[in-house]
Amino acid sequence: MDLAALEARARKAVGALAPANANTGFWGSRSNAGRSLPPYYLVYFLLVKLLRFKDLGRFEKVAFSIPVQIYGTVLMVEYRKFGLGIFINDTADEAAAGEAAKCIHAGVKVAQQYFDALADAAAKGSALNVENKAQELFARFFYFADRYAENSMEAETKKNERVETEMPKSQDVLSAVMVTFPSYQLLNEARWNATAAIEAFYSWTEHVFILAAILQGKISTGEDVARAAGAEWKEKFKLALDIYNPDTKQFYDRLTTLRNQVRNFVAHGAFGKNGQALSFHSVVGAVPLLMPHRQSKEHFRFGNGVDFLPPEAMQLIHDFIAHMWSGDLSPAKIYIESGLPLILSHVCDGAYAQAMTSDKEMTDFTDHLSRMIDDAANMDW
Repeated sequence: MDLAALEARARKAVGALAPANANTGFWGSRSNAGRSLPPYYLVYFLLVKLLRFKDLGRFEKVAFSIPVQIYGTVLMVEYRKFGLGIFINDTADEAAAGEAAKCIHAGVKVAQQYFDALADAAAKGSALNVENKAQELFARFFYFADRYAENSMEAETKKNERVETEMPKSQDVLSAVMVTFPSYQLLNEARWNATAAIEAFYSWTEHVFILAAILQGKISTGEDVARAAGAEWKEKFKLALDIYNPDTKQFYDRLTTLRNQVRNFVAHGAFGKNGQALSFHSVVGAVPLLMPHRQSKEHFRFGNGVDFLPPEAMQLIHDFIAHMWSGDLSPAKIYIESGLPLILSHVCDGAYAQAMTSDKEMTDFTDHLSRMIDDAANMDW
């Protein structure tokens, strides 16, 4: 990237917009034109970092103040608690604010290559936050798991019920009765919900394994996160948990089997990868291509495709979750369930390593970090 050439193009794009020498003060009126500016960080990078406009700094409820002028009218571009805006002292300056907004939009459009370069450079370091979506993903798993349990229990209570419905008489049939079994439909719904719960469980683990690895100091840069995110589920598991622990290894083996039999099957449109949906012709009729001797011997296997969802599969998942959060990862559970983002710089400065030494240390750390984030959100400097 030719930074000088890019700066020249950006200066040309912003046109008449130039730095001003105004001091900070109460610029009380938010212009209408300033309500549709690009994201605050792009405006800041464009004006302050690339074009070197002056930032007057932070003030109470204000993150940055950039005085600008256009055609002799002085304006203030500020990021306040309630958002970015162009602020004016006189309603007569609304037209100037509109022109300034157009210039800023034009400059941001031209500076896209600069923004990309900033992001690419940041990805190689540790001054990054990783979003924590664990609560949302786990809530989805819990929803379907709960529905599965409800369907299963209701099916059990109604297993001996039958419903007889008299059908309307016709010219050919004097009378007929249709018999249905409520438990059959409930078991179908239980199977559907269990399949959805298993899908949601693996989605949650794909995310939470990476968060746990960060807290353990195994991931410290944006490039590390990208590599881990693109890795197979098995590799994410090994990154977060000790595969040499016998109990963990047993969970790993069984969850891998379950993933192959259920999640991969459903994810590939119920065709699977090994011919689960195929039958070959024979003198005795259609024969499953994946015959019994070639199928997994795991006791929660699904037969040809998805024939049943036994309780053992769901119990395995619940047992694993309890196992994962026991022992050394107990403090990680506290942090991840707090919903706080994962801050990679805390891997490098040792803050996570210290917090991971006990549940109390992690609780104190998350409380402190939550207060800091709240203060920053409120711009209470």
